[in-house]
Amino acid sequence: MKDYDVIVVGGGIHGAGVLQAAVAAGHRALLIEKQGIASGTSSRSSKLIHGGLRYLESGQFALVRESLRERAIHLRIAPSLVELKPFFIPVYKDTRRRPWQLRIGLWVYALLGGFDASTRFGTVPRSEWASLDGLDTRGLDAVIRYFDAQTDDAQLTRAVVRSAQELGGEVAMPASFVSASLVEDAVTVVYRDTTGAVECRARVLVNAAGPWADEVSRAVHPAIATPAIDLVQGTHIVVPLAVRAGIYYVESPKDGRAVFIMPWHEGTMIGTTETPYVGAPERVHPLPEEEEYLLDVARHYFPAFQTLTRDDIRERFAGLRVLPAASEAAFARSRETIFSTDRVSKPRVLGIYGGKLTGWRAAAAEVLDRIAPSLPSSRRVAATEDLILRRTT
Repeated sequence: MKDYDVIVVGGGIHGAGVLQAAVAAGHRALLIEKQGIASGTSSRSSKLIHGGLRYLESGQFALVRESLRERAIHLRIAPSLVELKPFFIPVYKDTRRRPWQLRIGLWVYALLGGFDASTRFGTVPRSEWASLDGLDTRGLDAVIRYFDAQTDDAQLTRAVVRSAQELGGEVAMPASFVSASLVEDAVTVVYRDTTGAVECRARVLVNAAGPWADEVSRAVHPAIATPAIDLVQGTHIVVPLAVRAGIYYVESPKDGRAVFIMPWHEGTMIGTTETPYVGAPERVHPLPEEEEYLLDVARHYFPAFQTLTRDDIRERFAGLRVLPAASEAAFARSRETIFSTDRVSKPRVLGIYGGKLTGWRAAAAEVLDRIAPSLPSSRRVAATEDLILRRTT
């Protein structure tokens, strides 16, 4: 039976990050993934590495500060994968947030980002409105410009896994997690790959299975407590008409939710929705009403999009967010990562629930801190904030 310090279940961005953090800290680590790296939610996000400007409204200042710090790290270690882009917020006479409110929010955003050059913001002069991809200027009071970053989420996840493998991390794929049995200071794990059942042992099992985390938890014996969560579906569509000036951060005219309209592979990506989801995670798919909702947003702001129908959609995808269970709308809930362990002292199982694409590296560092008492002493071989991530050719 092969021994590891850490076994990770789930090849999304958080599982990739924990694998990288573990081997960078000098530990033996294995990642188990049933389909492919970034085959789930980590390839179906809004493709943004951002501070989360809207989280300021709900007072999530620590999350915004951390996200801006992580954005700066991404721009440094992944220049071929993460690119700073201009974001535009059009403010009309009936827009809920007035220009002065947005300027205050962006000043706080810049403050939390340490007034780095990437946090600069301002107003687009009226003389430049014609360059904004045909944005409807009727009733337009102002256009606020600031900067955040865009990425290819799947490529980023694969780059993190490749970085971990270069440091000695192992990956079992395709491989299905079967069960885990807890003993005093270890976990016996069984997974199934193309050769059959494989049994191995680890000091700690990290459940980074995202929407499948509950399924993985139910296969742990004896049973452990898990947090109450909801799954929320987020749909994106890609249409052939292209916006090129930057990324538009707009309000849905229907319910005021934030929606992004952004350049993507010579087309335009529009997203996202927030639809409560019940069912098997692998069956998630865009709903017709979600597609119409997103098209309505684009049509509202860009006259050139008026003729688009669902038949014009060239790509559609839906991912699942894991959010803390609550009665309030998904838009208002915390995006903080939830960590759950089987016991306070020397945990044998740690679960990761929720979190943002931007915060994967910080979340992985938090995981290593929490499980450190369970791991053997080791010699750090690298710092994750210095490991260069490269695009796959």
